[in-house]
Amino acid sequence: MAATPQNPAASAPRRKVSRHRGEGQWAMGHYTPLNGNEQFKKDDDGLNVRTRIETIYSKRGFDSIDPNDLRGRMRWWGLYTQRKPGIDGGKTAVLEPEELDDKYFMLRVRIDGGRLTTQQLRVIGEISQEFARGSADITDRQNIQLHWIRIEDVPEIWNRLEAVGLSTTEACGDCPRVVIGSPVAGIAEDEIIDGSWAIDEIHERYIGSKEFSNLPRKFKTAISGSPLLDVVHEINDVAFVGVEHPEHGPGFDLWVGGGLSTNPKIGVRLGAWVPLAEVPDVWAGVVGIFRDYGYRRLRTRARLKFLVADWGPEKFRQVLEDEYLKRKLVDGPAPGEPVQRWRDHVGVHRQQDGNFYVGFAPRVGRVDGATLAKIADLAEAHGSGRVRTTVEQKMIILDVTEAQVESLVEALEALDLTAKPSSFRRGTMACTGIEYCKLAIVETKQRGSALIDELERRLPEFDEPLTINLNGCPNACARIQVADIGLKGQLVLNDAGEQVEGYQVHLGGALGLEAGFGRKVRGLKVTSEELPDYVERVLRRFQAERADGERFAAWAARASEEALS
Repeated sequence: MAATPQNPAASAPRRKVSRHRGEGQWAMGHYTPLNGNEQFKKDDDGLNVRTRIETIYSKRGFDSIDPNDLRGRMRWWGLYTQRKPGIDGGKTAVLEPEELDDKYFMLRVRIDGGRLTTQQLRVIGEISQEFARGSADITDRQNIQLHWIRIEDVPEIWNRLEAVGLSTTEACGDCPRVVIGSPVAGIAEDEIIDGSWAIDEIHERYIGSKEFSNLPRKFKTAISGSPLLDVVHEINDVAFVGVEHPEHGPGFDLWVGGGLSTNPKIGVRLGAWVPLAEVPDVWAGVVGIFRDYGYRRLRTRARLKFLVADWGPEKFRQVLEDEYLKRKLVDGPAPGEPVQRWRDHVGVHRQQDGNFYVGFAPRVGRVDGATLAKIADLAEAHGSGRVRTTVEQKMIILDVTEAQVESLVEALEALDLTAKPSSFRRGTMACTGIEYCKLAIVETKQRGSALIDELERRLPEFDEPLTINLNGCPNACARIQVADIGLKGQLVLNDAGEQVEGYQVHLGGALGLEAGFGRKVRGLKVTSEELPDYVERVLRRFQAERADGERFAAWAARASEEALS
C-alpha cells in the first residue's frame, strides 16, 4: 500500500504486536499457565500425589518418581528433597536440580498453633529415631522438620503421625501452610482473646481441600490474641491480631500482605475488626482473593504482598467485602505495642488457672528425636500432657504446678534446654542451612550454636534483648531483615583473597516495637570465622554509645557506619 496524506503509517516499518497476557490472574481471565510451576499444577493437583507415593514410589523407590512430583507436587505433603552432601555453596546456583538432589527427603510435620500433646511429641521423636537418623529441627513457624527420610518409609510415617492426629498435609507447596498461633492461647493470664477455635476451624474446613490447593505461591497465616504480639503478624500473608474493640469487645485486627525473602514488605492493616466467629470466613475470603487475583506469571511476583502493594489496603478491603464476604466489615482499632521486649514466652509464667508454663530454649531450634521423647517424659513426670512450639524456635511445657516448677527447670537444664538462657541463647535463630537445604550457600546451625558459646564467654554480663538471625541464602527463612543483627549467607573474600563462607550484615530490624527492616552498611560483609569478633565489636560499641534505655535497633539506626563496621 502506498503512503498517502490520509494513510501516512503505510510507509512506516510495521511494528510486531504481541498480545499482552497480563499477570496470570484467573479473575481477569488469564488461565493459560505462564511458567512450569503453573503448568504442573494445572496438569494435576498437588494433593493427588499422595496416592502415587503410597502405591508406586514407596514400592519402586526414588528413581521411579516423576520429576514434576519430585520437585513440585510432593511439597503438598511436606516433602522436599534435601541437598546431596559435599556440594559447596558456590555450586548452589550453578548445578541443575537433579545434581543437587539427594535421594533423601526433608519431611515437615505440620503443627498448627504450635500445639502438641506429649503423646504426639513422643511419636515424632520415635519417627525421628527410627526413620530420620535422629534428626529434628523446630522451625520459626512452629513446625518440626525431619531429615534423611526415604520414600519407602513415608507411608508408614504418615500412618504413625495420623494415628495421633498429626499430618504433613500442605506443610509445603503453593497452598495454605501451617497456621501459626500464640503458643499460650487459652492459658495466658494477659490474653485478649483465644484464637484456638479459629485455627481448628480453618484446618477442618480448608486444609487438604482442593478449594485452595492451587494458589499462586505459598500462603502464610498467623492468629494470636496475645498482647505480646507473639506470632510475627507483620510478615504473614494474613494475620489476625487480638484487640479490644470499644463497643464490640475482644476480637481481631486484620492485616494482609506481609512477607520477607528478597522483596520484604511489612503487612498492612485493613482497619477491620473481626469477631472470633467470623475469622474462618474472612480468612477464606483473603485466600480466595489470592487464588483469583494473585499474580501467576512470574514466581518472583506471585506472593500476596505484591498484589496488596499494587492495590493498597482500601481496594483490598473493598474487594474482600464486595466480592467474597458480601457484607461490610466493622471498623476497629489497631493493636497496642507489646508490653515487653521478649515475646518468646521463655521462662516461668503463671497461667489463668494458677498453674505455670515453662518456656525453654534449644540451641537455634536444633534438637533430636531422643531429646523430643525426653521432653515428653519430663512434661508428663511434672503433671503435664501438653507442650507447645513457638515462632522463635523455642518450646513450652504447660500446666505445671507451682510445687513442680523448680524440679522441671533443673531437669531441663540437665538436657541443655535452659529456661534461663542468656540473651544470646535466647535471641539467636538459624535456618536449615547448607547441611540439608538445596538453596543454601553457607552453614548456619553449627555456626549459630558456636556463636552463642563465644558471645556468652566474651560478654557474660550482656543482658539486653537482642536477636541474631542466621540465614543460609537470600530467602530469609530465618527473618534476617527484622532481626537486630541479621546475617544473610553468601560467599565473601577473606584477607587472603580467597572465597569463603560469610554473611552480609543487616542491623536494626524489628517487629512489634517500631517494625521495620534492618540497615545495610555498604560493603559490610564478614567471613564466618570473623563473625564472633564482629558481633562482639558492635555490641561493645552499642554498650558504650547507647542512650539510657535505648534499644539496639534504635541505636543501629542512628549509629555511624564506622561504629557498625
